[in-house]
Amino acid sequence: MEDLRNEFPALQGQTYLNTASSGLLSKTLYRWRAAHEKELLENGANFTIRKKIPEDTRQAVAQFFDVKVDEVALIPNFSFGFNSVLEGLSKGQKVLMLKNDYPSLRWPIETRDFNVCYAEISENLEANISEAFEKHRPDIFVFSIVQWLSGVKMDFNFLKELKAHYPNVLFMADATQYLGTEYFSFANNAIDVVAASCYKWLLAGFGNGIMLVKREAQEKIYPATIGFNGAETFESNAEDTKFNRHFEPGHQDTFNCGSLHQAILQAEKYGIDAIANKINVLKSTAIEGLSGLGLLTSMTANRSTHSSIINFKGDGVLFQKLKEKNIICSLRGGGIRVSFHYYNDLDDVAKLLDTLKKEL
Repeated sequence: MEDLRNEFPALQGQTYLNTASSGLLSKTLYRWRAAHEKELLENGANFTIRKKIPEDTRQAVAQFFDVKVDEVALIPNFSFGFNSVLEGLSKGQKVLMLKNDYPSLRWPIETRDFNVCYAEISENLEANISEAFEKHRPDIFVFSIVQWLSGVKMDFNFLKELKAHYPNVLFMADATQYLGTEYFSFANNAIDVVAASCYKWLLAGFGNGIMLVKREAQEKIYPATIGFNGAETFESNAEDTKFNRHFEPGHQDTFNCGSLHQAILQAEKYGIDAIANKINVLKSTAIEGLSGLGLLTSMTANRSTHSSIINFKGDGVLFQKLKEKNIICSLRGGGIRVSFHYYNDLDDVAKLLDTLKKEL
């Protein structure tokens, strides 16, 4: 990989371990965004380009995540897309969720007319889910692929086995803390609906997201959102609107939508396998070091499937000490949360561990 400290200026002068809160802006994306706004400033809106940018982005999403083009919806963020899907589901269905999952995942379900049940998040996550399926027999299973507080990552092989036993259950996932960290094939995954904001691990900036809905799942969802932008031509009727375009009412924000396309191009340039390999090295090194310091909970230390989001034991005093050393992280879930992306390096891990050794 090229000199990432130059490509991501926010890495200068600080140890940024906070991608789980927000990904960094690259110089490459910044230059594209500046050129896009300059064109609008100097020449006004070119509606041919305004139509082309979203469709180019849709094609890029389809290729990058191995998904059919008509299964891709471009949304402003996860919350908008997820709420829109829920409005299209039959009410009163039984929904299984994970306790303490991300609020934007839980609240829209808990405040609607659904019959809600829960499974515990722990080091035995998959066993807990299996027991909950047997006990509650849900119609819908909703979960985050990677947990925002702990970094616990869902086992995709387990999901395939679960789907094989319960083929009629609709699997819906928040992938905001996952997409952009490794290769993901939507076509070969058990999940029926995936939605994500793209400002974290995809490094696309704020205001853009994606929603992927398999054709089979589209038959169970009746979206209420609609707008003229979803039409093919001026002569189109409302009932002609394609499923995925129901989630794109009105004009698309080409600045943010195009930013997603550019972010995908940059990830393709580096190579998603190279990105995943680097993240895995950083994660493994950090987990080993934090474990040696006795700072990991069993939920992190005892799982074979874990993301590069790590929550270790620490209070506000220790958090402030890290902040004074320009180590950027977050207080979350009763501990300190760090997260490693491909623009980090082993020096970042070493600085974190060395600082902790001095402060403990």
